[in-house]
Amino acid sequence: MKSLGQLLQTGDWKGEKHVPVIHSTEKIKAGEEFQLKVSIGDEIKHPNTLEHHIKWIKVFFHPEGGKFPVEIATFNFSAHGEGDVFDEPVGITHVKLDKPGTIYALSYCNIHGLWENSKEIAVE
Repeated sequence: MKSLGQLLQTGDWKGEKHVPVIHSTEKIKAGEEFQLKVSIGDEIKHPNTLEHHIKWIKVFFHPEGGKFPVEIATFNFSAHGEGDVFDEPVGITHVKLDKPGTIYALSYCNIHGLWENSKEIAVE
């Protein structure tokens, strides 16, 4: 039996339009709020049509030494041209962390499947 992890694809977001881009500082102060932005297609625009689109982005944080990741946010993108309305695959949230760890972002393209990226966050 395959695990879901075996189906995740990744790459350099500068050359692959499906990879989530995690925008945040690499070092934060413990307990201090910071902005976390995740987007798709920063360098190469991803199509946003009914036939080909990003459906959602999920963001998790795995604290250093922690047993499992904690879900931070889910961003759903539902408008892909219906009624001439389009939403872009960008999500922003504000987060407070007390421990260093890794932020993971997953995205889902209706044609090309699941994509992932990660970023280490240091806490001082």
